[in-house]
Amino acid sequence: MRCLSCHTLSFFPFCRICKEQLIKPTITKRVVDNLEIYSFFNYQDIEDLLLTKHTPQGFKVYNALANMVFKPFIEKFIEEYKESLYILGIDETVMYGYSHVAVLTHALEHKNVRVLYGKLRAKNSIKYAGKSLLYRLEHPRGFKYRGLKGIDVILVDDIVTTGTTLKEAKSILEKEDVNVIFALTLAGVKV
Repeated sequence: MRCLSCHTLSFFPFCRICKEQLIKPTITKRVVDNLEIYSFFNYQDIEDLLLTKHTPQGFKVYNALANMVFKPFIEKFIEEYKESLYILGIDETVMYGYSHVAVLTHALEHKNVRVLYGKLRAKNSIKYAGKSLLYRLEHPRGFKYRGLKGIDVILVDDIVTTGTTLKEAKSILEKEDVNVIFALTLAGVKV
């Protein structure tokens, strides 16, 4: 197998050097309308890796990144959070044989943490990549929630740009009696 970043021979998706020197997570926090959004990477630092979501190889990349940052995060978080907790991915649409958001949510499975797969779906499949904030606001995703009520959830998405998708999801969930604690993303775009 080769390192997914530098392509040297490696037993793991990322070689030791890339993992230690190139792919260093730095947690940042952004607040959008009272929703705390935590990102593990700066989008520009791992853009090439994130864009693999549009390829079959993206499964390996997203799985490796999720296990690198999401898994240790939830293990630490659940030590202090003693209630039942649910993980909810933003629109886990399957493309290229997998859903990149479902790969991220899967890494968050833990005792007392249950992933709700496919329960928050967008009725509008419009793409926001490269679009302005105004465009995003004028073309909402139209989420529909079909899951448990009266629960605490962590929202999960791959990238946060303006935060409009996560904000819209939180609004829909609150109407369905779901308490969104915060959101996690792999990467955040500097705005």
